[in-house]
Amino acid sequence: MQMQDDVIGANTTNAATFGNLSAIANAGKYEVKIISAVTPTSGAPTSLTLSTTLANTYNTGSNSSVQLISFRDLGANYTTTANISAVAWNGSVGGVLAFYVSNTLTLNHSILADGLGFRGGAFSANAAGDFACVNSSYITTLTTLAAKGEGIYLPTVTTYSNGRAKILNGGGGGSENNSGGGGGGNYSAGGDGGLGYPCTTANSGRGLGGISLSAQISVNRIFMGGGGGGGQANNGVASNGGNGGGIILIKANTVATSTTCGSAVNISANGISAANSGNDGSGGGGAGGSIVIQAANFSATAACPLTVRTNAGNGGNVGDAAAHGGGAGGGQGAVIYSSAQPTVNVTTQTNNGTAGSDNSGGTTNATGGGGSSNAGIIAASSGPLPIELLEFKATSKTSRVLLEWSTASETNNNYFSIERSSNGIDYTAITKVKGAGTTRSYNNYSVYDTEPLDGISYYRLKQVDYDNAFKYSPIVSLDFIGSLNFSFFPNPIKSDEELSFMLTKNNGIKEFNVSISDLSGIEIYTENILTGSESKSTFILKNLNLHAGIYLLKLQSGNSSQIKKLVVQ
Repeated sequence: MQMQDDVIGANTTNAATFGNLSAIANAGKYEVKIISAVTPTSGAPTSLTLSTTLANTYNTGSNSSVQLISFRDLGANYTTTANISAVAWNGSVGGVLAFYVSNTLTLNHSILADGLGFRGGAFSANAAGDFACVNSSYITTLTTLAAKGEGIYLPTVTTYSNGRAKILNGGGGGSENNSGGGGGGNYSAGGDGGLGYPCTTANSGRGLGGISLSAQISVNRIFMGGGGGGGQANNGVASNGGNGGGIILIKANTVATSTTCGSAVNISANGISAANSGNDGSGGGGAGGSIVIQAANFSATAACPLTVRTNAGNGGNVGDAAAHGGGAGGGQGAVIYSSAQPTVNVTTQTNNGTAGSDNSGGTTNATGGGGSSNAGIIAASSGPLPIELLEFKATSKTSRVLLEWSTASETNNNYFSIERSSNGIDYTAITKVKGAGTTRSYNNYSVYDTEPLDGISYYRLKQVDYDNAFKYSPIVSLDFIGSLNFSFFPNPIKSDEELSFMLTKNNGIKEFNVSISDLSGIEIYTENILTGSESKSTFILKNLNLHAGIYLLKLQSGNSSQIKKLVVQ
């Protein structure tokens, strides 16, 4: 997942336009892939090999951040035994919780990423006696102006860290004097912070709200909630901006709740409200994060209703009687369903944060998150989460090769064509298997290659859609040694006769062992024999000197063997 990217372009001047979106680049893009190899095999990896190539491009420049996230397999059916929480974003990794269950996920507990996204900005150092009420400090290195909240741009220039301008979806910090921080943004923009003391709207250092990313958000591109900007202080009693919500990615066939949950069940990536301040500025609220649920069915019970939410945090209140800057409300996050929005015992919320008051009397000059609450709910949008091909393998089974594969979901899948090659370059289709069309259920497939090639063969799946679009699976190889098919004569045999036997198909076998045992398992005769290159080979056993009775004649090469009864007169 591209967590951050160089998205501000030339919008780097000390002006209100600082931090406006230039081009979204690859920020927010993500996809699911399977790792086929790790180098080295133990310790910290230096490289990973994927089973298939990446569909997206990802940037790793100085202002960009890419994260590798475990998409955990919790099995066919999984019931929670405790809350599951994401790891907090630390500026490089964290903030994202991702897992899948191939059949039913039963929630007795909550799935949480509240406040684990982009971090809120710190309140400023004291600026004692400064009542300038200026608007002009949009970007600065001065720590007497509060810090901006984090967002989808990774800043490396210290000048960008403080001041009232937003930094994309991170809220701007309160500037002079005692002004409030801006709210973080995600689906909707964060609000603007409250006025400084004793400033006016026309001349205030209020922090500006983080931008809305609604035009960029889709099932293929999502974001953590922006952090709120910090409040400005001259008495050391301001508050920090609230953290944004993280990201939750869930893939399951059915999401259910039981009747014994014992408490509220939430899938939650809320932004965090800023703390209240004294006679200083308060921080802005963090924006709601993002939740993607790729599920065909929901089965929530009335006893354990489910709430899915990416609500924004509120701005902090000022506790002093005189008017200072309250914090702005954060913007709402996004909730994306692959199917229709569930409504039976399921509540979905993407609420904007509210503005904090400027004083203990409740006066409010800060603003809440922009737009209408619950606008960030997006239904019937299928995206990157379905893992189509989970496994493809080939196994030798006596005279045949068993080909097996499984899918966790399929989209417009008409059929699979199984292709085989003797050199890994030129492939021929050997059979077809009907696909499942469009499904989000787990499916297993198997078919036999009934006439496998001798030696090493290469197999691949060609998955063909209804519109004839296709893609290939990773290639698997197999060194096939078929069964030892043989006949022998005479039978019955006299004790002084020679025994002739013929390999009717040697399947590339270069050497085998022939043995004769009595019925109690005692080995009477054994010999290793080298074969020729012919498909049929005849061999003669001499000087057996067997007594009259019944014996077992066995041919074996590697794991392949065959036993037949031999009668001696």
